[in-house]
Amino acid sequence: MSVEEEIRDIVSKIAHIDKSIITREATFKEMNADSLDIVQALVAVEEKYDIEIPDEEAQKFNNFGDFVDFVDKEAAKKG
Repeated sequence: MSVEEEIRDIVSKIAHIDKSIITREATFKEMNADSLDIVQALVAVEEKYDIEIPDEEAQKFNNFGDFVDFVDKEAAKKG
């Protein structure tokens, strides 16, 4: 399973949304994810990949694809 698919699963479970609406272009607002859902998803992803997502980086995520790309890059650094 790719990083993108794993993150899609996490967001889907936490925000109780159908995976089919979680596209790379979709914003969290478009997915009807509230701020608590977003924070919980960030924490879950941080724990899964043993990475840190600084608040200033998280604020730059315009859509799901930005989130995935950041996690992918940080996870690759871990090897």
